[in-house]
Amino acid sequence: MMDRPLFLMTDPSHFGVVYRINPWMHPDAWHADPQAGRAAARDASESLQKALTAAGARVETLPAVPGLPDLVFPANAAIALDGRVVPARFRHLERQGEEPIFRAAFQALQSRGLVAEIVDLPEGVIQEGAGDCIWDAERGFFWAGYGQRSTAASVPAIEAAFGKPVVGLELISEHFYHLDTCFCPLPGGKLLFYPPAFTSEALAKIHACVPPQARIEASDEEAGAFCVNAVSIGRHLIMAKAPAGLRAKLVGLGYQLTEVDVAPFILSGGGAYCMTLRLDRRSQTEGLVQAAE
Repeated sequence: MMDRPLFLMTDPSHFGVVYRINPWMHPDAWHADPQAGRAAARDASESLQKALTAAGARVETLPAVPGLPDLVFPANAAIALDGRVVPARFRHLERQGEEPIFRAAFQALQSRGLVAEIVDLPEGVIQEGAGDCIWDAERGFFWAGYGQRSTAASVPAIEAAFGKPVVGLELISEHFYHLDTCFCPLPGGKLLFYPPAFTSEALAKIHACVPPQARIEASDEEAGAFCVNAVSIGRHLIMAKAPAGLRAKLVGLGYQLTEVDVAPFILSGGGAYCMTLRLDRRSQTEGLVQAAE
């Protein structure tokens, strides 16, 4: 029997919207009632963890750290594949304090045999983890976002670190600043994505790799609800509360949906995928579609 999927999450005790580094963040709204916000964040995090475990996953929980409210988004902490972890380097000062915390966490996981090795990015390369680098298991390559947070130099750096093909996609919307907010490869080869987040060149790359019948274009409403920011465990999708049209479409395609109210975290610009980092992901190469040049 295969091991259960392994995800990293973070205790949300010190979560808050206390600064603004993306357009979703509204500290004034948070400060209107921070006690209620923290309670709602705790409930949302617990609901997401329950959804993951109900879908067959294991969850490791990182303790909260005062002064690091966005530590709750470990998807940005690293890229993980085949036991190798490449820790992130953050663009904004507000998040750079997370780097040593996550590194220590990965070292602890390595000591337990849950991580095989830790590989650093080259100096000067900014890359914000799995939030900007998504493994496409059906096609056997990484999709890497850049232009808003991660730099273009991250694309060859990822390729060198993992020895896997990488398709770079330039992001143009400050609202969709990480790839995971607007792009979600689904089991079976489908792709859920939000086209306005990408340059025309990036869309051309997507179209070259994903045939029309496999593309599911999210509406403004669906993308704004952070439904593209979803976790997949087999054909089980875990996402924020979905508009009825998207729910019907995905169920009609044979996916099982679990919707979680992650509204407190959307207030900070993150959804279900942002709140998790999958650590046990393995590459598979036989019979997979090759990346377009």
